[in-house]
Amino acid sequence: MKRFYKETAVDLGDGGHRILLDGKPMRTPAKAVLVVPTRALAEAIAAEWGAVPDKADINVSHLPLTRLAATGLDRVTNQRARVIEDTAKYAGSDMLCYRASEPETLVKRQQETWQPLLDWAAGRYGARLVVVEGLAFVAQPEEAVKKLHEAVAAHSDLGLSALYNLTHISGSLIVALAVAEGHLAAADAFAAAQLDELYQVERWGEDPVATKRHEGIRHDIEAGARFLALLEQQRLKG
Repeated sequence: MKRFYKETAVDLGDGGHRILLDGKPMRTPAKAVLVVPTRALAEAIAAEWGAVPDKADINVSHLPLTRLAATGLDRVTNQRARVIEDTAKYAGSDMLCYRASEPETLVKRQQETWQPLLDWAAGRYGARLVVVEGLAFVAQPEEAVKKLHEAVAAHSDLGLSALYNLTHISGSLIVALAVAEGHLAAADAFAAAQLDELYQVERWGEDPVATKRHEGIRHDIEAGARFLALLEQQRLKG
């Protein structure tokens, strides 16, 4: 689909801020009016659409904030319990808990990058997770898993849309929650999520396919972090 509109705008309508294309409210794939709670987020979404060149194809990969908002409205609203479960289940197998035994430089980097995030989660949510060497599954304390489940469930539908994406992209619920809480910047979240791969790149070099994949991951993490910041969720400082 090519750009079919001339102007983008934002107005305050029923339920929040709407994005307008030539004066008409934008709709999600499920035909719901795309409405978000903050003007800042609405303006950022409108800017995505405004940046599409005249008569150019509309590429959804260039509309990450729109996609997160539409997913929250179309899917999370109707499947909230399922999205919470699919996100919170990472508490039982969080990537940060599985450490290398060698080489020493990788072991040290994982400890220095990942352990502070686990310590933060323990203090913030009262959820102390168990760390092991290797990939053999380790059962996490039930109380810690419960606390992290509650942290996920505390998010709004739109917040869950971004949190779900961040968790699946990074492989870590702790990384996603740290981004959502404003504790971890997008660049640091990318570095933590891709620590092992970036370590291998330093040793052996990067190929074009890996470079493209890393850029996609970086882009998605940045979009999730920006979406959550613009959403201005109610956060408890920790």
